[in-house]
Order: sequence, then C-alpha cells, then structure tokens
Amino acid sequence: MTLPNDAPPPGAATPNPVTPDHATADRATPDRATPGRATPGRATAPKILFDCDTGIDDAMMLLYLAAEVRAGNAELVGVGTVHGNVDARTGALNTLRVLELAKIDDVPVAVGAERPMAQDVHYALDWHGRNGLADLDLPEPAARPSAEPAAAQIVRLARENPGELTIVATGSLTNLGAALLLDDELPALVREVVVMGGAFDHPGNSTTHAEANIYHDPEAADLVFAADWPVVLVPLDATHPTAVGADWLARLAGHDSSIARFASQIMEWYADAYTPTLRRRGAVVHDALAAMLALTPELCEYVERPVRVELRGELTRGMTVWDARSLPAPDSRRPVRIAVGSDTAAFQDCLLSAVLSL
Repeated sequence: MTLPNDAPPPGAATPNPVTPDHATADRATPDRATPGRATPGRATAPKILFDCDTGIDDAMMLLYLAAEVRAGNAELVGVGTVHGNVDARTGALNTLRVLELAKIDDVPVAVGAERPMAQDVHYALDWHGRNGLADLDLPEPAARPSAEPAAAQIVRLARENPGELTIVATGSLTNLGAALLLDDELPALVREVVVMGGAFDHPGNSTTHAEANIYHDPEAADLVFAADWPVVLVPLDATHPTAVGADWLARLAGHDSSIARFASQIMEWYADAYTPTLRRRGAVVHDALAAMLALTPELCEYVERPVRVELRGELTRGMTVWDARSLPAPDSRRPVRIAVGSDTAAFQDCLLSAVLSL
C-alpha cells in the first residue's frame, strides 16, 4: 500500500548519495549464477534469514529468493513471521505455501509476534486480501510452522552462524526488537540487517508521514535503528520508483507455469489495489527490492545517516527521521545505510526473470 511517487517537498534537503562502490565496500558481491540455473556448493552464498508478514509483495520476494537459492546464489536458513499485512500465523502458512510451490523444502518457518510492543495491532487486508494472498483458494501447506518463536530463532541462528547471517526484514520489526532484548550480544553476531521500511522525502503510506512497517511498531523499529549493527534501510523513496506497470504484468501473465500463474493472480489483485494511488496500472513490489539489495547492493545508491523513529507525535508517530542538513548535529547512533535511488529497469528485469525461472 502506497501513495503516488510525489516529488520531495519544496526546500527538502537530500544528503549527497554515497556511490555504490563506496557504499558496498565491506560487502563483497560474489560472482552470481543466473537465477534458475543452480550452481551447487557455492561456498560464498550468503545465509539469509527472512522476517516477514507474508502478503503479496512478500510472496514475490520469496519467489525471487527461491530462484536465487536454486541458482546457488543464496542459502535460506529460516523464515520468521510477524503481524503486519496479516496475522503472524497466517503469514507463516502463506510462507510455507509459497516455498512449497517453489520447491524449497526443509526451511524452518517460525511464528513470531502477534502484536506490537506498545500499541494496537493493524493489518493490511484491503491491500493483500483477507488471507494475505489475494483471497485465492489455496490448499493447506504440507509442512507446519516450527514450535520455536521467531525471536528465539533469530538469536539461535545468529549464534550458530556468527558473522554470517543477513537478516532481511520486510514486516513490522517486533521480532527483531524482541531478539535484541533476548540477547544483548546479538548485534555483534549478525553480518547485516536489511529493512524494508520508512520514508524520508516521500509521503508515508500508513499516515501522512509514516510508512507501514515502521508505523506498525515504532518502538521496535527504534530499537533496531539504535542497535550497533550494520543496517541497510530500503524506504519508500527507493521502492516507489520501481513500480511495475501494465507491460510487466502482461509479460508475467504470458507464461503458463504454475508459479507464473500464481504470481500473475496475486499481482493482478495488487495492481487493482494500487492503481488508484499510482494513477496507472501497476504495483510496487517493495519487499522484493529489499531482498534483491541483500544480494545485489549495487542496484541502489545510498546515503549514511543515523535514523530515529518519532514515538510521541500526534500526527507523526512512526515517522523515520534523519538529519539531512549539510552540517548534521552529532549523533551517538551508528549510521544507517539508506537506499535513495534504484536501477528500476534492472530490478524489474531481475524480478521477472527470477520468477519465470522457477
């Protein structure tokens, strides 16, 4: 759910972008196999833990990652679900359905937080359907969610893979916030956290100023941005320009595999929801961009600024705040790497080719 890609307000200051080479200097990108052409045994494949609220764009993200896993470009070590688009248990069942459709087996899927830390829970059923997947009549998954809570799974996997785990979070950040409270050593154990959320020079989509994933649990989000670990933030400023259009949807619909049919059905629902705000036929697949940047960071430009979340404002609660002045005030927080510009054509082509490779 989004608003149109409005221009920045008059007088808004945007920090000078960091070039992709500088922004990713500490994140060497391995030679990549083509999605769908498996390269078994790639020692450099990053270990990914997804934390999501599986609705439509999360499902497209999972299909993208499934193609990368099957190509040997990534290892999916676990998924946790959280309240957001739907409730956490429905999200877990949706995750299992999508992974089974993509023939990705033996990945633990843990149910996480059912409500935020300090406010009522909100869902996005108008945008994703009552079941989160366009109200399609889908069979029950063969597998069941694991008994381990999602926050505990984050801690366990980080301790089992110190310095190797990349967490991609595309829902409310309650599970990550809870994991930080469970283990104060967690930030030192995680390689990177990639978060889809926030808005800076773009309007919010839950309120005038707040993006949904941050707004759904502002306290947890602020814990994540305050922690001393590497965070990449993928806000609406980066995702909105990548909106797919009618031509892209038609190309997807032109293929007749079971996965392409599923993807086309859910994306057509999504486009129905998006068209009034985009003012053209299309949809923004926010979460897929975050997953893609975890594997291909050079698709975006970045700026680096500490990020805080407004927790008290009557009209601005959940707003992400950076100091964009040319001489920002001193801040004790570790800077967050914020995506501010995307290679739209490359993103759209990569997403489509990944889905069609399955």
